[in-house]
Amino acid sequence: MTNFSSRSKDKNASPCVRNCCLNEEDICLGCFRHLDEITGWTAMSEQQKLAVLEKCQQRREQRR
Repeated sequence: MTNFSSRSKDKNASPCVRNCCLNEEDICLGCFRHLDEITGWTAMSEQQKLAVLEKCQQRREQRR
């Protein structure tokens, strides 16, 4: 399983797990980011990235 919090320690690390498949809500079933979060990742501040990682964790837990 992906541990998003450990990835957040590397400030440029993307949570991408190279298992890209978008659902009907444009959420990636690999990393649980929304399409807008994926495409905007490199322009985000560290604070924004941490907020996205938090959302990803919540989405992942909801999917279980």
